Amino acid sequence: MQQDHLIGDGRDRDNNFPTQPQSGALTPSMTGPDRLLPVVSEDDDRNRDTGEIDLRHLLDVLLKRKWTIIATFGIVVLAALLMTLLKTPIYRASTTIQIDRDAMQVIQVQGVNDANNNIAVNDDAYYKTQYQLLQSIALERRVAASLHLKDDQDYLQRGDASRIKRLFSMVSPAAKGNPSSNRPGSGWGDKDDQFMQNNLSINPIRDTHLVTINFDSANPDLAAKIANAFANTFIAVNLEHNYNSTAYARQYLEGRLAELKKKLADSKQHLITLATTQRLFLDANGAPTLSNTNLDSLTQALVVAQDARTKAEARWKFAQALPDAALPGDEVVNSAIFSLQQQRATLVADYQLKLKTFKPGYPLMEAEKSQIDALDKQISATYSGIRSSMRAEYEAALAHEKMAKQQLESEKSDALAQQSRSIDYSVALQDVQTNQQLYNDMLERYKEIGIAGGITSNNMSVVDSADVPTKVFRPRLLLNLLVASILGLGLGIGLALSLDYFDDTIKSPADIEKLLGLAVLGIIPRLKDTSPKEALQDLRSAFAEAYRSVRTALQFSTNAGVPKSLLVTSATPMEGKSTTALTIAINFIQLGKSVLLIDADMRNPSQHRSLELSNEKGLSSFLSGVDKPSDVIQVLPDSGLHVITSGPLPPNPAELLAGPKLLSMLTVAAAKYDQIIIDGPPTLGIADALIIAHVTAGTMVVIAAGTARRAVVKDSLKRLMSARARLIGAVLNKFDPKMAGYGYSYGYGYGAYSYYAYGNDRARLTKQ
Repeated sequence: MQQDHLIGDGRDRDNNFPTQPQSGALTPSMTGPDRLLPVVSEDDDRNRDTGEIDLRHLLDVLLKRKWTIIATFGIVVLAALLMTLLKTPIYRASTTIQIDRDAMQVIQVQGVNDANNNIAVNDDAYYKTQYQLLQSIALERRVAASLHLKDDQDYLQRGDASRIKRLFSMVSPAAKGNPSSNRPGSGWGDKDDQFMQNNLSINPIRDTHLVTINFDSANPDLAAKIANAFANTFIAVNLEHNYNSTAYARQYLEGRLAELKKKLADSKQHLITLATTQRLFLDANGAPTLSNTNLDSLTQALVVAQDARTKAEARWKFAQALPDAALPGDEVVNSAIFSLQQQRATLVADYQLKLKTFKPGYPLMEAEKSQIDALDKQISATYSGIRSSMRAEYEAALAHEKMAKQQLESEKSDALAQQSRSIDYSVALQDVQTNQQLYNDMLERYKEIGIAGGITSNNMSVVDSADVPTKVFRPRLLLNLLVASILGLGLGIGLALSLDYFDDTIKSPADIEKLLGLAVLGIIPRLKDTSPKEALQDLRSAFAEAYRSVRTALQFSTNAGVPKSLLVTSATPMEGKSTTALTIAINFIQLGKSVLLIDADMRNPSQHRSLELSNEKGLSSFLSGVDKPSDVIQVLPDSGLHVITSGPLPPNPAELLAGPKLLSMLTVAAAKYDQIIIDGPPTLGIADALIIAHVTAGTMVVIAAGTARRAVVKDSLKRLMSARARLIGAVLNKFDPKMAGYGYSYGYGYGAYSYYAYGNDRARLTKQ
């Protein structure tokens, strides 16, 4: 909005209120260049925080949240101690066995003796397979059956296999007599299949063929017995597997040979049937062959016919374009035409000679003329015959070419049909050859087995049997307490740092300076058990002294002193801006200055309630043109403070504030009053504060410590700067040194609020 639009002709026609600035009046244009304070972005904070470690800040955070760390540490250590003391002592017994990759072969038979060796393509896969077999469910059942663990009351009472009775009750009596026949049947569950796996562990010794089998139990004797049983049973199972491999291989190969023999016979019969039904010509090897001799001759004939047709077509088209006299002909035709042309020339010469004597209509002349015409017709008929002969020659060549094409296409169709019929035969022939090869290979392998029994030596042996353990394997009290101490301390510190990291509120003056780039004009302590009005009545209280400190800071905020018109605003409601505006106004009154307090929050006003004034007239009624300035100003008798309340709540506060009357009122008021304090609305969400900030000489932001979020305040400052507000600083309200950290209680002295008070009369601190 242009300045001349705001001022008009020098007077407000409705209120007779002067709009031109008087001598000594302070307007926004007179405050010098706008001072836009930098606002640090979150990215800048993150980059600065990650660039270096602030040890002092970390110490402050840890000391501030020391009880969180101590509580976490104590809970973790106590839980570890209780779990360790309540846990049953467990003993571990270990048996060491050796597993070799290859064993000595008594009889070498391909496919039988290599069965164990070819389990995996390399040693690593082979040994991993053996480790898994050591932990298999089938091996565990055989161990349990061989040791009769279902009848071992000590084992059952100590809970090592609490489900062993139910497991063995599901196995038939025949299965009990033959442990190797135990297999999972109906009614078996996953928990039953793994009843000993929680206590069994396999530890391969690195760079060796040795494996340690460990078993944990509350009974040391039972632990040693089961560990040795696992080793012995595993070796026995391996021997059984080697012994039974030949019988299994013979049985398998016999079945496969029978299947392949039947399949080979069926494929041969199918091949013979295809050759008969498809009428295929076969070569000496039984492969289909095709007769393609006619294709070459027909193709050559088509080429000759196409050449003849092309030449005849060229002669015919050439003859059509030539005059009669230029047409080519044979010797007889040319001689006849020449004779007729001579006769015509003789008659024409005689006719021309007689024209000198006779007229054209004379009978003799007409007779001679008729002879000439007859000769012309005869000559023309001769030339027409030449053209007809050329055309007939072209048409004959064209018909011959079409016939050659038809014959060639017919022969191609026959050849393709024969190829199509031979596809199934070729596939069937390949199937016969494949089946024959498979049958031959399988028959050869079956013959190689012969009577070999697959006798091999065992490639596994026990190196060290398990002894009865004497030391408790777990739990380990000292180790558990040490781990719990480290874990508890780490969790406590991590929890403390996490709580501090996710707490993005502004808690200290340093946060305002570091994160927002604003000067701190004052720190207002949090009140306990008392209201701000009661605390201000005691001029010696720390609360009142804090506001006097803000007044002093305002006097040095600019090179011209306190801004003539000062807007007090905040990012969000309930941050204490109204109390701050009223208190600062009263403090300037105490200095003997004339002060005008304007409640510009026309959406949620509070000054009329705090001062117990009427709100029937106020700023809204003046801006809307209903009342004059003198009608809306109220004076507090006890302090002499002049107040303009908000007035009736208008439906459009932003439109009223954007008009010229607000600037006119501030301009004239600046000439009459020493100080104008404006209690503005919050910044975020509405444009009222931005409009007011644009026309005031200075803007002060009130920030509630511990509740104002950094991002919200930053957005508020960005909005103010976009309106070209003149930010002079911020007041940190509701400050609590315990929330700010260690440094603010001891390093900076903000926690010693008695510093602001006189004598022993101190205001109690806390929530406003």
